[in-house]
Amino acid sequence: MNPVSLPFRLLDACASTARPKIAVFRAMHLGEMLCAVPALRALRQAIPSAHITLIGLPWAASFARRFSHYIDAHVDFPGFPGLPGQSVDLARIPTFMAAMQAERFDCVLQIHGSGGLSNPIVRTFGAARNAGFYRQGEYCPDPLHFMPWDENCHDILRLARLMNFLGIPMNSHDMEFPVTDADRHALRACLPEPPQPGSYVCIHPGARMPALRWPPQDFARIADTLHDAGLQVVLVGSALETAIASTVQQHMHAPALNLVGKLGVGAFSALLSQARLVVCNDTGIAHIAAALQIPSVALCCGSGARRWAPLDRHRHRSVHVASTENKQRPELVRERVLTTVRALLADTGMPFA
Repeated sequence: MNPVSLPFRLLDACASTARPKIAVFRAMHLGEMLCAVPALRALRQAIPSAHITLIGLPWAASFARRFSHYIDAHVDFPGFPGLPGQSVDLARIPTFMAAMQAERFDCVLQIHGSGGLSNPIVRTFGAARNAGFYRQGEYCPDPLHFMPWDENCHDILRLARLMNFLGIPMNSHDMEFPVTDADRHALRACLPEPPQPGSYVCIHPGARMPALRWPPQDFARIADTLHDAGLQVVLVGSALETAIASTVQQHMHAPALNLVGKLGVGAFSALLSQARLVVCNDTGIAHIAAALQIPSVALCCGSGARRWAPLDRHRHRSVHVASTENKQRPELVRERVLTTVRALLADTGMPFA
């Protein structure tokens, strides 16, 4: 099979109207969605006239608005039994499926994981053509436009391979996160006198999964050291992380500006965009920092770093902080994190002792 012929077949399926209708199925959270931005950008550049619909989690309506230069519409996915990541609204599923079939999409791209359950879901949308990933040995809707899933590949690179497989050039792996005037106004409304650009570090000690959280007292030690080096410490996170941030603050000796639970995504991104450094767990915050090109150190308690860590290793560093080692030799883990922070700041223009 000659891959060069694939885009013509794919685009032929989208050529029956002046504005082909393409849907992208990816019902994931912010970090995973940011990893898909390079692929969405490539899709828009390859088919600029397309009407592109994101089928995703309800929160992603705001993501679609922020990336309206790549996404034209958003549809709430009600979930599906057996598909992880969200609660399931069983009553909405029949109406949702009927609405998707009524759309008569020219093509649906399945980029929600390996396809074990997502491929059958996408197949029921009734699109003229489907494309995406499948796990070898499992159901493949269309061998011509589905490629095998590589479990060990970084998500951005995996999506790049899919785009190239479909004949859609993906010339950049860079993430992006547009910060708007509205975001900056929202920050000013919450914080009339924000810290000076480049004068502060954002510490994000939370994570959705407890297993991915580095201990609050260790975050406090890092925060104290950064304060002593001349950076103002700003604690950030959602309202659900208030208790974690309070614990960090209680263990700190230095003062900290605690903004946990006080900023929406827009105001938070405006704050992050002017930070000197971000220190966080292995969460979507690391991806926002990467998209904003703000130096960051992500503390990884699991094994997902090779698949999800930012690709720019100069500006963004990951430190594996295994839970067993945290319990047995926490001082060694903290020193490893501090060494990484020192090296990153030195490499990006702010050395400290």
